[in-house]
Amino acid sequence: MFGRREPAPGLMRRLDALARAAMPTVIAAVLMMLAAAPVGVPSGVPAVALPCVFFWSVFRPAAMPPPAVFGLGLLQDLLTFAPLGVGVFILLLVHGLALSWRRHLARQSFLVVWLAFSGFAAMAAGLGFALQALLGWVLPPIAPALHLLGLTMGIYPLLSFLLTRTHGAIRAAEEVA
Repeated sequence: MFGRREPAPGLMRRLDALARAAMPTVIAAVLMMLAAAPVGVPSGVPAVALPCVFFWSVFRPAAMPPPAVFGLGLLQDLLTFAPLGVGVFILLLVHGLALSWRRHLARQSFLVVWLAFSGFAAMAAGLGFALQALLGWVLPPIAPALHLLGLTMGIYPLLSFLLTRTHGAIRAAEEVA
């Protein structure tokens, strides 16, 4: 209230702030589209989407708001030809649970976070299996769900490393701005 008011940010500052805010969602969407490339790994898209949503929900929740998670879930459903809403529901559920556990997880070591993520991934794989069985009125084979779980748990360390570096770069850019 005292002194001069800070001048309104210019167009370039606004664009920079918008780009930094959208970066986590854009990275997740690009990784999902790359995972959807025809390389013979059909469960690659959910295995990339879940770690991205979990990581950003724990370590930078403002950058992964529920509408962005909804959009990523819809993109996941469209890329995997899953029943619409299954990926949306699972990603929103993981997002909400990760936010509620955020205070505990953000201070923990990588191993503890990875173990917690593995629990989230197991819950997501089981829920996805149950929803597909319920929506299809047939019991699907369990092997794809276990494959998805293993792939998701196994890819988390690599994605976590890359997303941690991105998070640091965003923080450094914010300190300069």
